[in-house]
This record gives sequence, C-alpha cells and structure tokens, in this order.
Amino acid sequence: MIKCIAVDDEPLALEIMEDYIRKVPFLSLAGKFENAATALRFIQDEPVDLVFLDIKMPDITGIQFLKSLKYPPMVVFTTAYGEYALDGFNLDVVDYLLKPVPFERFLKAAAKASETWSVSQQKNVSAGNNAIAMDAWVNDYIFIKTEYKIIKINLEDILFIEALKDYTKIYTHNLPVLTLRSLKSFETRLPADKFIRVHRSYLVSLNKINCVEKNTVMIANQSIPISDGYRDRFYDVINRNS
Repeated sequence: MIKCIAVDDEPLALEIMEDYIRKVPFLSLAGKFENAATALRFIQDEPVDLVFLDIKMPDITGIQFLKSLKYPPMVVFTTAYGEYALDGFNLDVVDYLLKPVPFERFLKAAAKASETWSVSQQKNVSAGNNAIAMDAWVNDYIFIKTEYKIIKINLEDILFIEALKDYTKIYTHNLPVLTLRSLKSFETRLPADKFIRVHRSYLVSLNKINCVEKNTVMIANQSIPISDGYRDRFYDVINRNS
C-alpha cells in the first residue's frame, strides 16, 4: 500500500481527490488538508509515500511546500492552471494533473506513482541483500557497507544517525559514513538502551547527549529536533535515567 495525503484549499476538489484515492486499491489515504501548513506539520511526524498537491493555494503554494521539504515524498501536482507544468517538471514530480481531473487520468498518475514506488522498494531490498550478513551487526560494533568497501564502526563512536533521501549518514567522532541501509533498520537493531529515535530523520546515542532544551537535543554542538511523534517516549526514557 502507498500511504498518501491530499492537499487542496478547495473543499470540493479535496472531496473528489479523496473519492478517487479510495477507489484505487493500492492507495491508502492518511489524511486530507485544506492548507499546506497543516499538511507540512502532519508529514513532519507521519511520513507518507505520496502527496496529491494543489499548486495555487493561499499563504503557502504547493511549489513552496514541496521546496520546503528536506526529504520530499513522491508528489503529483493538481491545478487548474496549465502554466505551472514546467515547474512540476523541474521539481521532478511524478505527474501533473489539470483540473477538472477525470478519474481515468488520476488512475494513470497513480499507476506512475506505484511504478516509481516499486522501483524504490526493489532498490532497498537489493541494497539489503548485497550487504554482508545484514552488515554483520555484532556485539559492540557493526560492519557497514559504504561505497566500495566495508568498514567497522564501534557503537560507542556513534553520535547520531540521520536519514537522507537515498542514504543514511552515521555521524561519529571521525568522518561521517554514508550507507544505503534505512534509518529504521538501525532503530530496530541497535541496542534500545543506548539509542533512541527522536525524529523521523534522526536516531541519537543517549550517551552522547549534552543537553535537552526546547524540544531539541544537543550532541557535539549539533542541534537535533525532537518531533511530536517521538517526544513522549524520549522524555520517558530521559526521566527514567534522571
């Protein structure tokens, strides 16, 4: 299932988009929003695979919304204005739908999104299969496949781990290390008493936290946000160890 949301400031257009999404078996509607600001707050804590996004909206346009995302999901633009097609092409969106959108045209865009998503999933599986023994997670160190070599990283040396668009970056006392493994794989396999997720894009070492202030974690002069979806669990762990 492809988890998606719809964003449009026109209630009728939003209802139509919701109806279309529910008719497609491989799409799962996680939410619908009449303004981009609310949608932005949602996906910061609830990652989605696909956004059906109106372009011309008050306050924040669909283009501004997309450009503001550090790790954007797949996007299908919807608009009544054909002159925005070039913007969609330049921003590498999956498709561009001109209102009023016939269901047959919507279905074609959904199929393109499904194909893009499937290719991405296959790459992730391939990367995992090519890693030696699931990157050989052993005791107090791990072996990570990066570029054309495999390196050993001591867990004690890890400061925090950041999810990027196609990679995950492991920050250590030395140089950062890039790998194709997902942040979720680190979260599930690293010791839960030593590492904790604080944001959809960050996993931190509890031992390396210098201070916590105003919903941010400071590690080695780096400010890391604590998002709403992970805040309660994080503070529960902190309070148990205080």
